[in-house]
Amino acid sequence: MKLNTSARKKYRVTNKLKKFAKSDRFRLSIFRSSKNIFAQIIDDKKNITLLSASSIEKDIKESKTTNKSELSKIVAEKLAKKAQEKKISKIYFDRGIYKYHGRIKIFAETLRKNGMEF
Repeated sequence: MKLNTSARKKYRVTNKLKKFAKSDRFRLSIFRSSKNIFAQIIDDKKNITLLSASSIEKDIKESKTTNKSELSKIVAEKLAKKAQEKKISKIYFDRGIYKYHGRIKIFAETLRKNGMEF
C-alpha cells in the first residue's frame, strides 16, 4: 500500500518519537485544521486516550475568540489543567505533520508555562 505525503510525514515523526521516548511518559498528539485545533494525551502501552481538548468544545466556542492563535492558547491551558488533575506532568510532544511554528509553537509554549514537561 502506497502512502501519500502527509501520511508518510506523520508516520516518520511519530515513529521516531516512539522509538526514543521514555516509557514513563505519555504522548501528546496534535491535529490542526484551518479553523480549529485538537489535542489528546495518549498512553501508547495500553493504546487508549487519557485526555483530550479541542477548540470545538462548548465552553471554548462560547468564548467568541476569532484569533486562531488565541484558540491555541486556550486549548493548551485547558489541556494542562486536565492533565494536572490526573497528575500527568511529563509527556512527549508529537507534532505530527506540522512544523514547530505558528499555532503549534504557541500551543507548546503555553503548555510549558502551565507546568508540562517535554
